[in-house]
Amino acid sequence: MQISKRFIFFLFALLSGSGIRAQNLDVRLLRPIFDDRTNFKDHFFKADAQSVEFINILAPVGIFAAGYIHHDGRLERDAAFIAGAYAVSALLTQSAKAIIKRARPFETYPQFFTDRYDGGGYSFPSGHGSAAFCTATSLSLYFRRWYVIFPSYLWASSVAWARMYQGVHYPTDLLAGAVLGAGSAWAGWLIQRSYEKRRANRQIAISLY
Repeated sequence: MQISKRFIFFLFALLSGSGIRAQNLDVRLLRPIFDDRTNFKDHFFKADAQSVEFINILAPVGIFAAGYIHHDGRLERDAAFIAGAYAVSALLTQSAKAIIKRARPFETYPQFFTDRYDGGGYSFPSGHGSAAFCTATSLSLYFRRWYVIFPSYLWASSVAWARMYQGVHYPTDLLAGAVLGAGSAWAGWLIQRSYEKRRANRQIAISLY
């Protein structure tokens, strides 16, 4: 409870008039990322950012298909909860955007940043960051192998970097998005664990009759 209060206070300070110094820090952190431009990075980070929608759909669909093919109901339920976590993450992110209404870097500081690619709507929190870290965290929780965890978070981190490189998000946008996405994934996983436990208990009770 204390941690959540501090986080809310930090967000309020960042986005209010008293958060000017924090806003300036955001700009100072973003400028070297945005300015370090090459033709290869332009194309790579554009494709990287665009991969979010594809992977966020492919992951639960692929897991569900594997469960269906192998007649594994648990895998099918895993896919459903992963998709549900993503939906919750998207809802929370878009709600926060509508409430906070933070302008994007290229809108507030056109002298420093331009909109290189996909930068519509509000800035805080990052929808791409939320989606990427939601999927990365879900995959890491459900499939606890280094060859799943490491690539998942490497990909999510690269998406976060791509959105800063494109000039459409501040670092704190990505931080908040990552927290929302990862938190939604954790919540979905915990809810499913509780559901699976109750389901197992019911099956045991039925078998005893």
